[in-house]
Amino acid sequence: MSKQKSSTVKIPNDIAKIEVLEIVDCFDSIYVKPKSMLYTQNGVEKRWDIVDTHDSVAILLYHSELDAFVFVKQFRPAIYLKNSDGFTYELCAGIVDKDLSCEQIAKEEVLEETGYDVPLERFERVSAFYTAVGFAGGRQTFFYAVVDDGMKANAGGGIDFEDIEVVYLKRSEAKAFMFDESIATTSGLMFALMWYFERETNQ
Repeated sequence: MSKQKSSTVKIPNDIAKIEVLEIVDCFDSIYVKPKSMLYTQNGVEKRWDIVDTHDSVAILLYHSELDAFVFVKQFRPAIYLKNSDGFTYELCAGIVDKDLSCEQIAKEEVLEETGYDVPLERFERVSAFYTAVGFAGGRQTFFYAVVDDGMKANAGGGIDFEDIEVVYLKRSEAKAFMFDESIATTSGLMFALMWYFERETNQ
């Protein structure tokens, strides 16, 4: 793939104010469990530090009436440590922490984060893959769904003190957006858009 020029997509200034009070060691968490694996490989003793995490789902949403992708924007402390900003543009996503199918969890996450009530049968399962394989290795199942204004049930934004902004990116601006390194995005979002445009080419 040829290298794209930087995007001219205009990103609105963040309204949320972040005040970092302290960064401390994590000794107990219901979300991540730090562990060390001791093993031998070809007769050589090795140790690898890992994090046991939940599997997850992620959903690429396309708004048919707006001809735009629907993303979420939120503050990520781990990214803040890297760029002192911390706001990332992501696919709607969530962890698999309930006794429900991945499709059902995807439906819940879309409703909570973006406000769209998408029927279960509208979720197209695309693939599943492993993320953060160097230290975590959670399995993420990727879905695609088309939404419209008739599915809008609420404003979205998340639950339980989540502070999520719903972002609409015009399809015509998406390729430039992908390669703008000044915008913090995720590998999942990049993969999803590449999948979308590849499928569009082959249709």
